[in-house]
Amino acid sequence: MIRTNAQPARPTGAVSGRVPGITTQIFIGLLLGILVGYLWPGLGVAIKPLADAFLRMIKMIIAPLLFATLVVGIAGTGDITSMGRIGLKAIVYFEAATTIALFLGLAIVNIFKPGAGLAMPIGADTAAAAAMAQNQQHAWDIFLHLFPTSVIDAMARGDILQLVVFSLFFGIALAAIGPKGQPVVAVLESTAQAMFRFTGYVMAFAPIGVFAAIASTVGGKGLAILFTLGKLIALMYFGLAIFVLIVVGGVSYLIRVPFLAFVKAVREPFLIAFTTASSEAALPKALEVMERFGVPKNIVGFVLPTGYSFNLDGTTLYLSLASVFVAELAGVPMTFGRQLVMMLTLMLTSKGVAGVPRAALVVLTATLTQFGLPLEGAAILLGIDQIMDMGRTAVNVMGNCIATAVVARWEGVFDDAKMRAFAGDTTSRAA
Repeated sequence: MIRTNAQPARPTGAVSGRVPGITTQIFIGLLLGILVGYLWPGLGVAIKPLADAFLRMIKMIIAPLLFATLVVGIAGTGDITSMGRIGLKAIVYFEAATTIALFLGLAIVNIFKPGAGLAMPIGADTAAAAAMAQNQQHAWDIFLHLFPTSVIDAMARGDILQLVVFSLFFGIALAAIGPKGQPVVAVLESTAQAMFRFTGYVMAFAPIGVFAAIASTVGGKGLAILFTLGKLIALMYFGLAIFVLIVVGGVSYLIRVPFLAFVKAVREPFLIAFTTASSEAALPKALEVMERFGVPKNIVGFVLPTGYSFNLDGTTLYLSLASVFVAELAGVPMTFGRQLVMMLTLMLTSKGVAGVPRAALVVLTATLTQFGLPLEGAAILLGIDQIMDMGRTAVNVMGNCIATAVVARWEGVFDDAKMRAFAGDTTSRAA
């Protein structure tokens, strides 16, 4: 069994409570990064390579960690039928959550109308937006994208969905050959345990990476853009907060998982996702904390990475908000029926952008083109996309973490004792 809760021994003579916890360090890095980016924007932009180095360190963990944990989880159960059942339940939950997110965004944009009264700039640069629209994948592209031509290539590109598919087949094959596959399972179990320890080492650099990432964002974009399109930014974060409190909180209540305990469990991956605007950066820590929180490793290893392609709650809420916002900017009337058709389109197309940079903008520009809305709107949103991406990525990670708990409870395998123990452990280490 993989043990991920082992803590390094405290050095002899260390005084308890003197060194802040990693979450506190990350938060301090966030505040210092904002300060440096605002006061010395040139310096903020110049230190961006520190953030890139941290993200590269995280990405080099993902492939071996995900492959090892998922294969061990599947081969360890030896029950192929259960994996199919878990997959079906995960998809059902994914669709329910993303549908709620879409219509929540639609309700907010229709009530507050953030684009009303703002003038559309003439001659905005739409070249980048048009290029993104051409990258939108079609139905068969999405299907073919599931299957890697080479698992080494998928690992090198960091294609999580293809790695999940390969790991599923490999784990099933190991389970099918029985005792002959146990040596491989043992090696992969040791690999997973080593990678979790490796993750702990890399996380020691998280405050530096977070500091550099937020400093470069503020230094490059400035705070002025927050006021230019501040209403849209505020509404998106307002919608994300509602989604977390009502939907994630409500789901936590239904599956009998204390919401505050869950928030404490996922605070580190949430902060990493927010400050780096990268869900991949948060994946190793999310895998670790949800297993320690009481979700079996086979469910964590399958549901969490699969949700990165099929359960983008923050992104779908943003897409519904942004698409109607662009229509308001352009003065194009959108009937409720047309908005519903647009939401259905977004629900389908948002599933096909796994591994595409700026995935939300890719889907948005393709949707604007399909509904005859000006790409100038997407060009405007490019300026604030980093700021928007931070919030929606963090909520994507939180939504996928709660999805693992939902499926585990649905399967009747959620470990309440581990949840209570982990909640107590995080509380004691919060300082």
